[in-house]
Amino acid sequence: MTSTNILLAVGLVFVLASNASAQGQSRAYAELKDKDGKSVGTANLREEAGGVVIQLQVKGLSPGLHAIHVHAVGKCEGPAFNSAGGHFNPGQKKHGLKNPDGPHAGDLPDVYVAKSGSGRYEVLTDGITLKPGTISVFDADGSALVIHASADDNMSDPAGNSGDRLACGVITAGQPKK
Repeated sequence: MTSTNILLAVGLVFVLASNASAQGQSRAYAELKDKDGKSVGTANLREEAGGVVIQLQVKGLSPGLHAIHVHAVGKCEGPAFNSAGGHFNPGQKKHGLKNPDGPHAGDLPDVYVAKSGSGRYEVLTDGITLKPGTISVFDADGSALVIHASADDNMSDPAGNSGDRLACGVITAGQPKK
């Protein structure tokens, strides 16, 4: 390989790496804590071409289905987490994935927690972005992920009859520090 070919190959790798970075490698995370401030899970968010992938791992929760939503304010003051506000809803729609007048941008499918109290979850949503814009979770007051006590009925406005807020985590840009 000539030195010109090597320079072209290095340049191509640099361009491909730069394009991959520009095409949405944005990342965020949230540490979910219960009303007592105890960590009950982590969420990792990453921007992809079709939206934001949310990966969640939880522990120490009651078994069954639990509603999970992106809430409008990046504040998680226990024990009730009312500081997180309502669901993230920049489009002023009605609540629920099954609602013909919805959903809120922050409405997500339920998370299943096993008998052991742990659960894993992964979803792709096009309702939010980690980039600047009207559906960015990084607006003036930030956003939070909230896990509720019950499953979401996906219709009732404003919160799907999903019960109390069990855990909350502020969505933070970047990756968690190890």
